[in-house]
Amino acid sequence: MKKIFSGIMLFMLLFVTNVAQAQETERELTREEKKAMQAKLDSLLFEEAKQALNNKQFTLEADQVVFKYGQTAYVNSNTNFVSVDGENAVVQVAFNIPISGPNGLGGVTVDGKVSSYEVKTDKRGNLHLSMNVMGVGISARVDIDLMANSNNAVVNILPNFNSNRLTLNGTLLPLHKSNVFKGRSI
Repeated sequence: MKKIFSGIMLFMLLFVTNVAQAQETERELTREEKKAMQAKLDSLLFEEAKQALNNKQFTLEADQVVFKYGQTAYVNSNTNFVSVDGENAVVQVAFNIPISGPNGLGGVTVDGKVSSYEVKTDKRGNLHLSMNVMGVGISARVDIDLMANSNNAVVNILPNFNSNRLTLNGTLLPLHKSNVFKGRSI
């Protein structure tokens, strides 16, 4: 009887210990641990975006457009992007309007060739890319700023033939990870 009682007590002790350990491993992360994990993830995304910029194999998927006089529009990142694949570039903007534009999406899509491709890093670790895109429908200077420790980026499109400057805010991804829909080119 004493052995049975001891066995039951030992079993109960092991059970309670296992439950306590399970609760400890399932505890929620503290705010500092969450911040540290997010910082590590952002750092990895930045390195991936930096490598894509240096390889000329990237897409900046924009979810916000800022017009010449500061008006802002939130747009679909699948149809608003700047993409570079080696010496070829695609600049596409498509607004959420019912009227179809030249690209069939309510905006403009331009294929072009890249020239004067130059990447610089400032003292804070931000990357600045400047390039010219020459196409049939556009000749523009494209400046991309990639923020340090993040894959968030800003692209300024400055056409050479008019002053209709356009700014896109979004995320910079390697070309193989982007999910964009290209409309008809002009």
